[in-house]
Amino acid sequence: MKWYIFFSLLIGLFYSCSVTKNYHQQVFWEENFNQEHSLDTNKWSKIPRGGSDWNRHMSNDDNCYALKNGKMILRGIRNRDFSKDTSRYLTGGIYTKDKVSFGFGRLEIRAKLNGATGAWPAFWMLAENSQWPNGGEIDIMERLNFDTIAYQTIHTYYTLSLKIKDNPKSGATAKINPNDFNTYALEKYPDSLVFFVNNKKTFTYPKIATKALGQFPFNEAKHYLLIDMQLGGSWVGKIKDDQLPVEMEIDWVKFYQFKNKR
Repeated sequence: MKWYIFFSLLIGLFYSCSVTKNYHQQVFWEENFNQEHSLDTNKWSKIPRGGSDWNRHMSNDDNCYALKNGKMILRGIRNRDFSKDTSRYLTGGIYTKDKVSFGFGRLEIRAKLNGATGAWPAFWMLAENSQWPNGGEIDIMERLNFDTIAYQTIHTYYTLSLKIKDNPKSGATAKINPNDFNTYALEKYPDSLVFFVNNKKTFTYPKIATKALGQFPFNEAKHYLLIDMQLGGSWVGKIKDDQLPVEMEIDWVKFYQFKNKR
């Protein structure tokens, strides 16, 4: 048993120390939100409403969106006009689905997350051309309420359907500065996902040798990016109306494509 524990620790150390050794970064794509009035629809679409907690209040209402001083602002608000929409709350979200997808490389997002009870801002990725969760979900950042931490998690058939979440560990939390901008990053490799906050490595999810299905689908598909200001749900809890509107400010998004040095 001692040798097994030692070997497991050695494998984890290998992944944490060597993942970037044979790659260099090349700027491939970026969004600085310098448009004055309208979102660049060659890159982004507004996220439509759905039936899940995360998209239950998604709306294309202009009050949920703003471009200001080089920042994309996404809001969660109380609905003031039920003649147009019957949802009590409205939230803004954008994604690159069917427009931009990301393979191996480093994705960075600089943002300020303003807090409120029931606020649930998130940056995350889903696989193009693959049913969820088979292609994998990558949660780069989720924050709840006024938390001083961000949640970073992966979801796959292996973790959800087979319920294997600790071999390897499928998520972690990281400290953030709740009153300022923070930079969240993901590095995607053929054999691992590596997460960062403010350039500090926070969590690594490696590919392992296993006969179980769906443990690491991330080397098989490209993923698109979702950025959304969510409200309420079973995880984050109830919403306090008097703390709305709440918003997050996205300064920029950058993607550095990896080129193998070998």
